[in-house]
Amino acid sequence: MATRQTGVNKEISKGALVQLRAYIAQGEFALNDRLPPERALCEELGIARSELRKAFAVLESEGSIWRHVGRGTFVGDGRGQAGDFQPIAGIAKRTTPQEVMYARLVLEPLLAREAALSATAEHVDQLHEICRKARQAGSWRQYETLDNRFHSLITEATQNTPLIAMYDQLNALRRTIVWGRLRRRHDHPPRDHHSFGEHEAILSAIEQRDTDAALTTMKAHLKSVSNSLFPSV
Repeated sequence: MATRQTGVNKEISKGALVQLRAYIAQGEFALNDRLPPERALCEELGIARSELRKAFAVLESEGSIWRHVGRGTFVGDGRGQAGDFQPIAGIAKRTTPQEVMYARLVLEPLLAREAALSATAEHVDQLHEICRKARQAGSWRQYETLDNRFHSLITEATQNTPLIAMYDQLNALRRTIVWGRLRRRHDHPPRDHHSFGEHEAILSAIEQRDTDAALTTMKAHLKSVSNSLFPSV
């Protein structure tokens, strides 16, 4: 049980880091601009303060932020370990949501197929837990955080370092792009939200080691998301 919780915590922290990178890039902060207070950031990003502080620690080590006790957290120049959010911000300015969605359609079905080959029992258990929590999400923000964890964990389950690195870059870009609010007739996902069943179908294929089904169900899911976001495309 302790091992499983460690894996979940690692994935939560990673998700918080991706969201924080995207927030900074999307906000177009200048060097030495002060970020909002921790409480406001937690509410904006839908993450716990402990997760935010772990993400801050990573960005501070990169030089992407710097902190002053009593004054707050400020945007750095990224010269520590070459933080990722600066190049991602540049790419985001040259692309569109449709291009990002197409890139996901190219990459993520292949990742799902690889996950069906390489996922451990712990990966599968965590995916089940994410699907369960997603159906209980009380807000779109909570659901989107779980959705991000679901797709990131599938990539982690490939256990392939180059593929994980490629996905992390694409996911950071996805979180940076301004999508607008193309849905939102409810304050939270409706009971029949299409992604619930689609995620569970992907999980079932991975759990059964069915590589073809993992690929096709992920492709179908992303096409469904694309059609929802861009109905006229």
